[in-house]
Parts: sequence; structure tokens; C-alpha cells
Amino acid sequence: MTDFKHYTVMKNEAVDALCCADGKIYVDATLGGGGHSELILQKISPNGRLISFDIDDDAINAASERLKKYKNLTIVKSSYVNIKDVLNNLGIKKIDGIIFDLGASYHQLTKQERGFSFMKEAPLDMRFDTDANISAYDIVNDYKEEDLIRIFSEYGEERFSKRIAKAIVSQRNICPIKTTTELSELIISSVPKIKSSVHPATRVFQAIRIEVNQELQNIKTALVNVLDLLEFNGIISVISFHSLEDRIVKRIFKYYSTRCHCDKTQMICNCPPPILELVNKKPIMASDIEVSENPPSRSAKLRIARCIRK
Repeated sequence: MTDFKHYTVMKNEAVDALCCADGKIYVDATLGGGGHSELILQKISPNGRLISFDIDDDAINAASERLKKYKNLTIVKSSYVNIKDVLNNLGIKKIDGIIFDLGASYHQLTKQERGFSFMKEAPLDMRFDTDANISAYDIVNDYKEEDLIRIFSEYGEERFSKRIAKAIVSQRNICPIKTTTELSELIISSVPKIKSSVHPATRVFQAIRIEVNQELQNIKTALVNVLDLLEFNGIISVISFHSLEDRIVKRIFKYYSTRCHCDKTQMICNCPPPILELVNKKPIMASDIEVSENPPSRSAKLRIARCIRK
């Protein structure tokens, strides 16, 4: 079995929110190391059913081994953006709850050959799905300068996007940028030296990873698609790890829990009834104990919503 290390963030809080019950159907949209799935299965066995999704072969292999005793689990190698179609093919029309644990896993970020980290020498890759066509190499070496500026600004919130993009284009005109350390060193040399606890390459690497895996667009698509699948009182439980993800979740939850979207000048409201009810208006954060045991969990935010459409 692959040496797979993964810390399950806010495991109890996120799963408890689903109010799991034996005999009902649940989805783990992001299987990862299987921590959330295992807790759900403990709560719904023997008659409930869990369908868990992931596109990372390492995660699927590790979780399959961890959860092999559960006969009511179906693991699917597919992106959560395809949940609606996959469930339809499985003959499932409605589900009672779904959990999303967004972002890259500890394993992905630290496994050297995956190319997610600027701290380790590796080919530029950053694909969650190693069978995907587009890698970080393609973005760094093929994207137009204005497109690099856009993704560094939007997905990395990098204030030196123009300088970094220009430096990348200048360097690749001489020879392709092939490794994580080449890119990291290029970024360091192209920005002013500022005292900061954040490595100069952090935001650019995040931006490239998001672009490679289409993370933000997939979150939007999946959350909206899931609304058609939820039973009355069904729960969506979402853990995000940076402001871009959390902003999307917050906006979608707010939009579908709001009673009226009409222009203020409109006399009569024709809006359909809201689909969701917010379980928590402010995000739930990891406990001090969890943060001390797993420091990356300090940035995690949990938002929960309930389906109120009958």
C-alpha cells in the first residue's frame, strides 16, 4: 500500500453536522485518507450507503485498504463535479447528506514527485488526477503573460503578479522552466525582499495548483448541482482552507437561502422559495486542541446548510 499520510480536519464537527442515520444515503465528495468516510460508515452501518469520490489514485488505494471491511461503501474515481451523473448511473436520485473537504491533502502537498511544494525539487506537475492532460508545466511554459498575471492575481492574490509573469516569460524564452525549484528561485529573484513569514512563492504555487485542477469552478458547479440531489432536511457540510474557497461557499449558501433576489424597484417578487437554510452563519473553526496537533487546520472553515425544499 502507498505510504499515504492525511490528517482529517474537523472530522467530528463536519460529520456530526450530517446527522447520519442508519439506512440513509450519504456522499463524501472528497475521500482523501478516508477519515470522514470512516466516521460516516460507523454511523450508518449496516443498512446505510456511502458513495465516496476522489481523483487521486494514492488516496483511493489508501482509503480502499482502510475501509475494506465496509460492504456499503462505493468508491468512485471521479471529480466531485460529476457527482450528479455518477449517482444517476448508480440509480441514486436523492441523498441525505454530503461532505466536502476542499483543497489539496497533506499527502499531495508533501509527496515530492507530485510537484506541489516549492520546498522540494520535482517536475512541475500539481495534478490531483495524474491522468489529467494539463499540468503546472503547461501553464508556466505555455500560458500568455496576461493569463499568468490573471491567475496569479485572482487565485493567488499576489501583488507582484506582473513582475513574476514577466520574469517567467523571459526565462522560458531562453529555455523551459521544468522544476519546482527553478520556478521558486525565479519568483524569489523577481520580487522585492520583504520581511514576511510567507515564502515568496506560496501564492503563485497556490494559483497554479488551482488553475491546473480548476478547483474554484469545480466547487461552484458541484455545490449548485448537489442542490437537486438533497432530500428535504438533507445537509451540505463544507470545509474550506483559504479565502477564495470560503467566499464561494458563503456566496452560494447565501444566495440559495435568501428569499428574494428582485431589484429593489420591483413591486412584486416572483422569486422561487429558498432551497437552503443556514445552519451556521459564521464558520466553525478547528478547536485549539486540533490546531495544536495539526497546525494547518488553523485555516479551516466549516459551513453547513440544510435543504428546506420539499
